[in-house]
Amino acid sequence: MLDSIRIRLARPDDADELAAFNIALACQTERKELAADTVRRGVGRLLSQPQYGFYVVAETDAGRLAGCLLVTYEWSDWRDGVFWWIQSVFVRPEHRRRGVFGRMFAHVKDLAGRDRDVCGLRLYVARTNHTARAGYEKAGLKETGYLMYEQEFDRAP
Repeated sequence: MLDSIRIRLARPDDADELAAFNIALACQTERKELAADTVRRGVGRLLSQPQYGFYVVAETDAGRLAGCLLVTYEWSDWRDGVFWWIQSVFVRPEHRRRGVFGRMFAHVKDLAGRDRDVCGLRLYVARTNHTARAGYEKAGLKETGYLMYEQEFDRAP
């Protein structure tokens, strides 16, 4: 199964499928319904403006995406380097628990290892998502002592 999965950077023609993955992810993990038009615009904007980040996708031999993850950037003045934040991790249900995330993560880790400005990889996960947490720990990620806070702004499209 894994031999038939190829890991690559996302292309603009992946945008619709990436948007669908993000909508499914929000529904599954947060029971949140996202506005499809906003998500499509957001994915397209990221793909056309690499300073925001990049997507890594897992593609089957048939050319169908099995999963994706997004990498965005955070400058660390403490480390004089950039953390790559992994987010929007999604694997189609039929491909889960088959190493797809592990392959995508290994690809990102390899890319990060070649970039002298990258000082580490980070991600956040819901405390109650025990399956994802186990997968992240298996990949070598460790829980930190930090909590995450946020304040969202309601922006009309």
